[in-house]
Amino acid sequence: MSADSESDATEYIRHHLTNLTLDLKEGAIEPGAQGYWTLQIDTLIMSFGLGALFCYVFWLAARQATSGVPGGLQNFVEAIVEFIDRTVKDTFQAESKVIAPLALTIFCWVFLANLMDLVPIDLVPSIMAAVGVEYWKLLPSVDLNFTFGLSLSVLVLMVAYGVMGHGVAGYFKSFLTHPLGPWLAPANLILNIVEFVAKPVSLSLRLFGNLYAAELIFLMISLLPWWLQWVLGTPWAIFHILVVPLQAFIFMMLTVVYLAMAYEQH
Repeated sequence: MSADSESDATEYIRHHLTNLTLDLKEGAIEPGAQGYWTLQIDTLIMSFGLGALFCYVFWLAARQATSGVPGGLQNFVEAIVEFIDRTVKDTFQAESKVIAPLALTIFCWVFLANLMDLVPIDLVPSIMAAVGVEYWKLLPSVDLNFTFGLSLSVLVLMVAYGVMGHGVAGYFKSFLTHPLGPWLAPANLILNIVEFVAKPVSLSLRLFGNLYAAELIFLMISLLPWWLQWVLGTPWAIFHILVVPLQAFIFMMLTVVYLAMAYEQH
């Protein structure tokens, strides 16, 4: 491969992995800008749009629900709800009206976000370029802001459910007494802080890493000749059909497990 070809390939991959970013300080759109006062416009639009799509589909299914012979949409939605409800009941033993809807929302939202990885690589960027938008990252899961935003929400819920299960004093006391007993309070505190921070970090990085790697492979395949793209891209896309729901299920399942661990008595 020549130096020009390598440069073109690098620029192609970089372009597809660059967010459309709004710099709030400068009040200007600067693709790829980094910093605290920046917004990833494409990630926000895609994630909120997919969330709205999820709400609309389930609202439509509820509106069309019937006690007679159900339609295809009702069967589909009921199957997902029953699966999530059964999974939550097996994992979270206490009574809660929030956990099952939360798990359903997380699973469907992350699934839809991951599903964008199966859209042809150049389709949406070409459409956006035609309307004057040079950069547009279609896949929210390949943005750490999206995955960390979800995991930080889980972190807040972990604290809330820990306080609900133990009381304020009991929850923070557990940081000093578990798992080694009250005589090793400093060691307990260090271990619990590390565990407390590691849970949301690993939760977000797991989702980000798997989808980032998959997206990068799709980009590398798209650089090959068209006939080789079909030879390699088709089996990878078929395999990725399994990865998309699996990563959504893992994120949802770990969220429920973490909340159950925070709520239960040691």
